[in-house]
Amino acid sequence: MPPEKPAVHGGSRGGSPRVLRGAVGQITRGTTNTNRLRRVDRWLARHPVLRRASDPLVVDLGYGASGVTAFELEARLRAVRPDVEVLGLEIDPARVAHAQEQLAEVRSGRTPFAPDARVGFARGGFEVPLPSAERRAAVIRAFNVLRQYNEADVPAAWSRMCGRLQPGGILVEGTCDELGRVCTWIEVGADARPRTLTVSLRLADLQSPAIAAERLPKALIHRNVAGEGVHAFLSALDAEWVRAAAAAPFGATHRWRTAVQALDEAGWPVRGRSRWRLGEVTVPWSLVAPRADD
Repeated sequence: MPPEKPAVHGGSRGGSPRVLRGAVGQITRGTTNTNRLRRVDRWLARHPVLRRASDPLVVDLGYGASGVTAFELEARLRAVRPDVEVLGLEIDPARVAHAQEQLAEVRSGRTPFAPDARVGFARGGFEVPLPSAERRAAVIRAFNVLRQYNEADVPAAWSRMCGRLQPGGILVEGTCDELGRVCTWIEVGADARPRTLTVSLRLADLQSPAIAAERLPKALIHRNVAGEGVHAFLSALDAEWVRAAAAAPFGATHRWRTAVQALDEAGWPVRGRSRWRLGEVTVPWSLVAPRADD
């Protein structure tokens, strides 16, 4: 299957989730691009929840105008969990039909993906319909889905999706740019409580880590203002990036690690040391959680 060009489809913008003939949510813009979600895919491949799940069912919720992200997700996860199963869900029936046509191409062996890929597609939204009533998902990935909603809608969407998780499962809800070079995501537990925020950036041409502010998840994007935790974190990260300019001759990766190490030494609770070289940094939700509105 050749790479897909980004495609934009119409749909409602803003407002609360709606029930569209049994599927809960709104039709997204549908922007899709090959390799767009590689950063979160490789993060998931290392996450212990996938390795320990008795039923490694992973949901790609709101995959967009092409099913390519579901195929890529399965290919990356099967390297560490050969029995992984990926279910792509979309509200728009036309997108489901197109993805099923793509699946037929994969099955024919005429694509880069394994013909026996354990991938399926169905119509669904935040209610997360699963293959059987007995099954629950180990992971639900919902990327670039909640951007068009109101911030107030986020907790209910998280709660609805997390209700379809296995005990110990996770929801990964995030946002990225069109090429997947700027990504942020929140890990949410099966209890619908957020745990961490991860920022993942392509370092080769990075001018400023503050660019992540443009792609924060809906729960945080309007909170990047003075007095909010996420603003303080991104400001501190950007300041250390500037201070680490002297390390730039040794490469962008060295500069990034120098900046994040400085945050660590200053007392910021940064996590994921082994992944700093990938342009990633993770912090606990308590550091960035929105302040209560007055």
